[in-house]
Amino acid sequence: MVKYFLGQSVLQSSWDQVFANFWQQYPNPYSKHVLTEDTVHQVVTADQKLLSWRLRTKTNRMPHWAKQLFPVNVVHSNQTMTTFTWNINHVRLMVVEKRCVYCVNSDNSVWVSSNLCGVSRGVQEFGLAWFKSNMTKTMKGFEYILAKMQCEAPSKTLVERAKETKEQAKEMALVATEKARTSPARKKKRQL
Repeated sequence: MVKYFLGQSVLQSSWDQVFANFWQQYPNPYSKHVLTEDTVHQVVTADQKLLSWRLRTKTNRMPHWAKQLFPVNVVHSNQTMTTFTWNINHVRLMVVEKRCVYCVNSDNSVWVSSNLCGVSRGVQEFGLAWFKSNMTKTMKGFEYILAKMQCEAPSKTLVERAKETKEQAKEMALVATEKARTSPARKKKRQL
């Protein structure tokens, strides 16, 4: 049995911007685990499809529980771009195959499979949960690159906005405390 997930995201940019910036989405602050991305081979097919094999160097570590099992010894007229991504490391543990279709409306999907006897279901559940948690970072990273290329300020996540608001509230509280401490009425009280 294979675990399957289907997701959809909307990028608020033109097709040309999405296509051009897809190839430049790394590095970005939301995907710090992607160290490099290199093009290994590219070819334009007879039916005008660009096929590109790219190799990403990532820092993703094998989960702790898995270490016990495996010790560590160009634009188309129809404006569609389909990418296939799969891992080449830790394949004895789990294979993650991701298919993304970039177009006006698309569904992106991922398949997580494992052939480990007795624990394959748990490994698949872990892989699917891990993928879902990283999907938000991937989209934020892509949006960041799109905004950067369009010379716009990248949109902030809710967590970033909350931290910023919290810092602003602290600063305002410090200013208010300082004003209250140094106000003329308070000085007058001290003199009495």
